[in-house]
Amino acid sequence: MLPPALLLLLACLGVARGNLSRDESQPTTSDETVVAGGTVVLKCQVEDPDDSSLQWSNPAQQTLYFGEKRALRDNRIQLERSTPNELTISISDVVLSDEGEYTCSIFTMPVRTAKALVTVLGIPQKPQIFGHEQPIDEEKIARLTCRSSGSKPAAQLRWKKGNKELKDEGTEVVEDPNGKTFTVSSRVEFRVTKEDNEAEVTCTVDHESLQNSERSTTQKLQVHYKPTAKIEPHPQYPREGEKLQLQCDGQGNPIPQEFLWEKEGSDAPLQLSSDSVLIFPFLNKSDSGTYVCTATSSMGSVVAKYNLDVSDLSQLPTPHVHSTPAPPPGPSQPISHASMATASSFTPAPIQDASPVPSTSSTYHAVIGGVVAVIVFLLLSLLIVLGHYLIRHKGTYLTHEAKGSDDAPDADTAIINAEGGQAGSDDKKEYFI
Repeated sequence: MLPPALLLLLACLGVARGNLSRDESQPTTSDETVVAGGTVVLKCQVEDPDDSSLQWSNPAQQTLYFGEKRALRDNRIQLERSTPNELTISISDVVLSDEGEYTCSIFTMPVRTAKALVTVLGIPQKPQIFGHEQPIDEEKIARLTCRSSGSKPAAQLRWKKGNKELKDEGTEVVEDPNGKTFTVSSRVEFRVTKEDNEAEVTCTVDHESLQNSERSTTQKLQVHYKPTAKIEPHPQYPREGEKLQLQCDGQGNPIPQEFLWEKEGSDAPLQLSSDSVLIFPFLNKSDSGTYVCTATSSMGSVVAKYNLDVSDLSQLPTPHVHSTPAPPPGPSQPISHASMATASSFTPAPIQDASPVPSTSSTYHAVIGGVVAVIVFLLLSLLIVLGHYLIRHKGTYLTHEAKGSDDAPDADTAIINAEGGQAGSDDKKEYFI
């Protein structure tokens, strides 16, 4: 008789052998995750088929393949591999309704089965941003909402303004009507400044179905802010007698559309129009003073000043430009519409007795006048010398006509000698220039 210990060992070996035999006939599968629209592959393997065939069934317990034979007419389902030890199929263009448990069976005694859970991921749609449609005034609170639907499971949303992360104020998840996917909404709030004008706000959706790719939407903010203004003279250094233009450069969102020109100490405004330029056709000493430009937009008004000094003709005027916000109009300082209309066509009038400062062109005229005077003087001198020479030449000619009369004893002889000398000189030719 065998010892009890040996009997126990043999019993354990028998149990292990029986378990090993059952495992060899047990099919094995694996769970799969697929993105909607993709392809999933289901593989079923068995070590000992025991002369039986493998079979795949869908979550509705409809047979898809029995061995290498197709059982369900669905062209999306294809046979990949069929052997006594393996049955592999594929499902293409997966939809959300394909999700569920698929069963691999082997018809031994008893029938053995294995389950494979197929998870279908719903791809989230491109997010949309709401709340940016209208411009936002500076120092006001911007409230933006980002929404993305179609995700399964629910997606995550995150915000950025430029390169800075924004913390959301809350996230809402709502199930879509199909009962399988979700719509996710996220909200952010922040105070805007004029530096936020044209800033880019981005909402990005994160989801495992995107496979390391990014799906986002970017919108630009429109921020309305108060205008600024400064006065630029053209030319930069104005001089008396020249044309001067004062440009009131207004900036802002929206851009100022109304410009009021005034001169400190003057009762009536100089100009009120959409034209930001004040023109002096001929700059005079009486134009000296401080000029004020008030630029106005829907967000308010701003004042810029320019100090013009043309009293000292030996020095260039030094401009002084600065801008300050315009105070709101008070009841004690109204400007009538009649005076505005008159001022809109006003142009500073020139003073006739003003003496312009000599410019570079007048220096050129003086040099040219001096050259012309020297040339005229030289011509006159040449004419005088030439006239003097001609007069002397004519006296010598008359003296030679009477040559021969000096040795004549009487008048008759002198006349005869003179006629003889004249006759002798008839053959001579004389040229006078």
